[in-house]
Amino acid sequence: MTIPDLGSGLLDVVARTAIVYLAILVLLRVTGKREVGQLSMLDFVLVLLISNGVQNAMVGDNVTLAGGVAAALTLVALDRGLGLLRDRFPRVRRVVEGEPRLLVRHGTVLRRAMRDESVTQAELLAALREHGLVRVEDVELAVLETTGTISVIPRANAGGGGGEDGGRRPAGG
Repeated sequence: MTIPDLGSGLLDVVARTAIVYLAILVLLRVTGKREVGQLSMLDFVLVLLISNGVQNAMVGDNVTLAGGVAAALTLVALDRGLGLLRDRFPRVRRVVEGEPRLLVRHGTVLRRAMRDESVTQAELLAALREHGLVRVEDVELAVLETTGTISVIPRANAGGGGGEDGGRRPAGG
């Protein structure tokens, strides 16, 4: 497969930038919601290297101020335009952002969902602690949101993280 080599004129910069924007959007969408939430050090390094790596793909040989401005304006226009489409059409929202994914239901970890979304047990437990819980059994629902964050709804009888037993039920009860 031969990919056409675009030139470095301003319209070429706009076309290159649009292609790179859409390619990275698809790449991030395929890698999952977790990548969009809080960045780990590895994720941060990856983002820096991707941005550096695609810069030349966007502007080509055009290193002029006009080329840089054209790329920046294209990125902002694509972002705003896609945002408007996302807000207006639920189907576009689902394609671009995905849907929330249940990770825990009635105190039971949904392993397949965790694996599919690349969420580790450690990340799940950290989210529980952020919500004042220490045991998965105390969770009614834990949901990986489209933003990459994990929302946690405790069970009605959850011990939480407080109290003398630290959120653990007594051995006999």
